Amino acid sequence: MRKWGGNVLKIRLMGTKNDIKWFEKILKRQPKVAVTEVSEMYRNKGTNRFYRAYVEVQKANIKEKTN
Repeated sequence: MRKWGGNVLKIRLMGTKNDIKWFEKILKRQPKVAVTEVSEMYRNKGTNRFYRAYVEVQKANIKEKTN
């Protein structure tokens, strides 16, 4: 997976496993957003139903500087 420099937004997703997977798919289909990293799902303490995952995104139209 390619790492991007600067302008990274880190998002915590919380919900059921299906909700998190659904939203990940929506993010990945957005033309203006590049999903650079998705963590594994972690179970929230005290519940068997809700999980959390972490996603890093960046503007997809950022151009790298070349020298």
